Amino acid sequence: MGIDDVTEPAVDAQLPTRNKQQRQQLTKGMEHMRSYVIIPETPQSAGEDAYGVPATYEPVRKPATTIVSDENPQKRSDPFQFGTRYLEEGDDIFAHNAWDHVEVDAQYSEFIEQQTTFQRENQVSDFDKQRFNDKPEKWWDKFHGNNQANFFKDRKWLVQEFPILGEVTKEDYGAVTLLEVGAGAGNTAFPLLAMNRNPELRLHACDYSAKAIDVIRSQPAYTAQESPAVLQADVWDIAGQDLPPGLTPSSVDLVLLIFIFSALSPDQWTQALRNIFTLLKSGGEVLFRDYGRGDLAQVRFKKGRYLDENFYVRGDGTRVYFFDEEELRRIWSSSIDGVTADSRQTASFEVRDLAVDRRMLVNRQRKLKMYRCWMQGRFMKPLRSET
Repeated sequence: MGIDDVTEPAVDAQLPTRNKQQRQQLTKGMEHMRSYVIIPETPQSAGEDAYGVPATYEPVRKPATTIVSDENPQKRSDPFQFGTRYLEEGDDIFAHNAWDHVEVDAQYSEFIEQQTTFQRENQVSDFDKQRFNDKPEKWWDKFHGNNQANFFKDRKWLVQEFPILGEVTKEDYGAVTLLEVGAGAGNTAFPLLAMNRNPELRLHACDYSAKAIDVIRSQPAYTAQESPAVLQADVWDIAGQDLPPGLTPSSVDLVLLIFIFSALSPDQWTQALRNIFTLLKSGGEVLFRDYGRGDLAQVRFKKGRYLDENFYVRGDGTRVYFFDEEELRRIWSSSIDGVTADSRQTASFEVRDLAVDRRMLVNRQRKLKMYRCWMQGRFMKPLRSET
């Protein structure tokens, strides 16, 4: 709940008051970073450190523009979408919950390099690398067994980031098949199901965790579907040798990869691309969002979490990779080995759109600044050439 969602209760002036104690930010495992994060408390404080990242590191501000006025205090353009609130000279960082396209200064970049060096020098043992990489799905089974449907929030931002999802769910759109890979507990599938008005939409939600699929299938929104069901949930490994149940080559219009490609090890990427390319129709698209390099989630990792360059294991045993733009462009535009393409078609994706989404999320109550970095893209299976 944000600070704007709280109504401040009236205070009886006769009651004694006491000063609030500042909340502790560092866990015991992060105490080695305390010398970097202690800052003097002043009226112009930069805020508290956020998960080991020094609060003194400041974002790079843009020059002030005329887009902001007394009539537009929210700093939004019209129509408002994510990506339009810029931090400019003179702005109060803690006036809003998030700022878009925030670049970090050289000092923060140097801090990231120091953290990466520390992580690399204290990486996972060879024994544990094999343990975490051998059967990664079992760690996600444990995760979903422990958290059920309560861990992630529903992704209500999907249509804003990928407007095509709003189009295919309209009543008169027509027949369309959508495959979500890495469906987890249904935090993408169920919002799409709830907004859908298209009787000809078929939504396949797949995950290689059997526990995750059990969670989806047990939800009332899934069991209450009328025939023919819009949503079908199945166990499927995107890096495996088989195609998902109920789907055949060139049968899918859209593939959703939302924070799932990062769960694969680099040696699994090629097979994943083969499967997606095979499933998509000519002209079909991949809607992609995942972690970017330098994201807070990467910077805050402690020792014993580094598996390989930009590849880590979380405390719960699940893995995560952090991408940069050029790397993703190379992955998705390269020729895919082992794919049988039409003689009039190239066996590689076209990069329709690829961008870095840098945001500074703010906890206004606790004065925390959190630098996040995500990658977002659209990749298309080429249309067949008529020549």
